[in-house]
Parts: sequence; structure tokens; C-alpha cells
Amino acid sequence: MRPALLRRRYPMRPSKFLTTLILLAGLYRPAGAATVARAPYAADSGSIAVRCGTLIDGLARRPAKDRLVVIREGRVESVLAGSADPDRSLRYLDLTGFTCLPGLIDTHTHMVEYVVDTADLSVYFRRTIAETSEIARINAEKTLLAGFTTVRNLGAYSGWAGRELRDRVAAGEVVGPRMQVAGFYLTVPGGGGDLLLPGYEEQDIPERLRMGVARGPAEFREKAQQAVDGGADVLKIIASGAVLAIGGVPGSPEMTPEEIAAVVEVAHAAGINVTAHAHGAQSVKEAILAGVDSVEHASLADAESIALAAERQVAFSMDIYSGDYIDTQGREQNWPEEFLRKNLETVDVQRRVFSDAYRSGVTIIYGTDAGTYPHGDNAGQLAFMVQHGMTPIDAIKAATSVAAEHIGWGDRVGAIEAGRYGDLIAVRGDPLADVAVLEAVNLVIKGGLVFKLTADPEL
Repeated sequence: MRPALLRRRYPMRPSKFLTTLILLAGLYRPAGAATVARAPYAADSGSIAVRCGTLIDGLARRPAKDRLVVIREGRVESVLAGSADPDRSLRYLDLTGFTCLPGLIDTHTHMVEYVVDTADLSVYFRRTIAETSEIARINAEKTLLAGFTTVRNLGAYSGWAGRELRDRVAAGEVVGPRMQVAGFYLTVPGGGGDLLLPGYEEQDIPERLRMGVARGPAEFREKAQQAVDGGADVLKIIASGAVLAIGGVPGSPEMTPEEIAAVVEVAHAAGINVTAHAHGAQSVKEAILAGVDSVEHASLADAESIALAAERQVAFSMDIYSGDYIDTQGREQNWPEEFLRKNLETVDVQRRVFSDAYRSGVTIIYGTDAGTYPHGDNAGQLAFMVQHGMTPIDAIKAATSVAAEHIGWGDRVGAIEAGRYGDLIAVRGDPLADVAVLEAVNLVIKGGLVFKLTADPEL
């Protein structure tokens, strides 16, 4: 008799995860003696054997058939031919009819905000720290259950909310992906990362919302050092104006090259990367020449800036998915007309830039600006990447091994190989034939622990 399957995908409150794991036990086929049940939040300490009908390991350009992935105490121990017998002391999951992949990586998320916040940034003036923490918890859970076991939280208006979420996930107190965080935005007064909004007096804005506002190399060097000392894993600068901003021209430079270079100097001395929010061609070039490691958006980049990125091995993290969502949902939700107009003016241009950058050999790392569409929809961009010229295997690598190398975790995540964290997802279907199947992940394992398992009746 086939056991009842879990129907509910998300959201699921962390308090219910223990019940969920008990229910999941009925979906395992025992290989031998039962193991002692683990606490649901025992971070990165699970042990399991998973038989995969097809394995895309994040490294090879071709999939392998019939592989047994053995995860012990949170790390991949071995990847064996499917004919191998699993250790009889391990839990065992037979996914012969599924394709397994590494846990996906998103290098550009905003875990501590809702998409609707974009329409009225003054909400941050009223939102309490406790409310922000709850939003972050909900977003973290949705992101993990969508198949993203690792993310970079690239900045927050609410100072160190991302760091607190990172630490709570690592401690097993919150269900979510393992995280790198950027802390506060580094931005000029009135710039794209500053909450100095029209109609609001500067003295009325909570100080914690403007921690990274600076002007001049010396001030930016000081702010960058504060971010490093505060526990940032990466620094985020706002090099040029945002598309979704009142007033100004999208892509117009905000930080000077000297200010960017000051931040880069501090970050690289600490062994961490700098990513630049930059839309315009001039600001993209200035950021690259100042030494940043990656550029977000690059919507209006030109041939010169693309060539410079390829030459200097600066990665592009380009969200080419959100433009459609902004246009449809923004109109339904009455977003400012200026936002909708600027979005339409840049979205098609950005997609052409993406295609040109990919063909020119620019490193593409998977990043979704989850401040402009809901968390949990992260995988929706993969299909857009393929539509605009990327091969399916390169799109998958951009969200696995290539992203892992760029964020400095190439020995931890991004591939299913011995020694890396035991992060694995599975889908029904072939992502290389239709990458959109990754938008409905059936299985999520992080650190050897199963956090999600849904399936059709054929499982």
C-alpha cells in the first residue's frame, strides 16, 4: 500500500517540521536497521543514501545515469554506481524516476523584505525589528523549499537583519538556506540605497536604516570596515541609480570611482568580495575598473563594459526574469507609474545585454532580485536564461558550481561530490530538455536532512 504523500509545499511553520519529518519516514524504503530520529534543526548533520535515476552533479557537462549518493553527517561521502548497495544503517530514498541536482544557489536575494515594499519604501520607517525578523524567517523557509540551499543576502535597509537570519539558520533555530550576508547598503546620501525619501525629514528616519550612507573615500572606507567588523561576508555598493526609484535616470553614477575603490580595498584586505549594484554602462565600467568582483543588473551595459568584465573576470548577476512580473503585478497593485515606465524601458535592453555578455564569455552567476517578485519563485529565471541564449547546462552551472566558486564556497556547495555539503534536490523530468521543471522541486535535502518531499503517485 502506497503511503500518503505530503500535499502541502509551503509555507510551513518551523514548529511543524518535526511532524513533517515523521510523516516523511513513510516515504523511505528501509535499507536495514532503523536509525535514531534527528532533531529537525540539527544543522548540516543528516545522513542518508539517495538513489538517483539521473544525476546532474553541477560539474560534468553531461548527466550520469543511476547513481547512489551517500551523505553522512551532513557531507557527501561518495557517489557510487547505482548497482551499489547502500549502507544498511542509513535511511534510504529511492528516486529512480527522478533527476537529482546539487542544491541551487542564488547570489542576489533580499531575504528581509516583501515584494510589495518596493511600491512604498516608507514602510521601513514603521516596521519593527520583530516584524522584520518574522518576514525574514518566512522568506528563508520559502527559498529553501524552492530548492535554493545557499544564498547571498545582498544588503538590507534594516541593517543587520540578514546577519541575524544567517546566524539563526546556522544554529538550527530557523529553517532556511545557508547564507552569506552583505549587511547594510553602502551608498551616497539620497542614493539608491538610502531611505531619504521625498516628503520625509532626514531627522525622522531611524538611524539603523541609514548605516551605510557615506560620502568620500575616507567615509566609505570607514563604513566598509564597520560592515566587515560586523560580520559581513560580502560588501554591497550602490554604484548607480536604480530603475525602480523616484526621480533620477536609471544607471546614472552615484558613487565615484575613488569611493568604490576604497570599499574594495577594505573588503579584499578582509578576504571578501564586493558586488556593485550598477545599471548604466559608465557606472558598470567604473565599478569594474575600481576592482569589484561582480555587477548586479548591468541593464544598460555596452560592448566596452561587457568586454571589460570578460577581460577582468568580473561576474554578472543579471535578473532578467523580474521585468515581466513588475509590469503585470505592478499595474495590478498600482505601483508608481514612473517605476512601470522605467521598467519597460530597460527590461528588453537588459535581456539583450545578458545574451551579449554570455556570448562574450562573461561569467554569469545566478541571481534573482527577490525584492521585485516573491520569494519562492527564484527558479523562474532559469527558463528566461535559456530563452535568451544560455544552454540549459550552463544555466544550471550558473546556479550551482559557477556560483559556488564565485562566492568562495567552491569546496562546500554547488556540486554533488565527496566532501561538499550534502545538499541535493530532485525533480520529475529532464532539466536539460526543459529547465522549467526546476520551478517545481520535489525533494530538498540540505546537509543530509530532508526538508521537503512531494511527489506524483508514481513515486
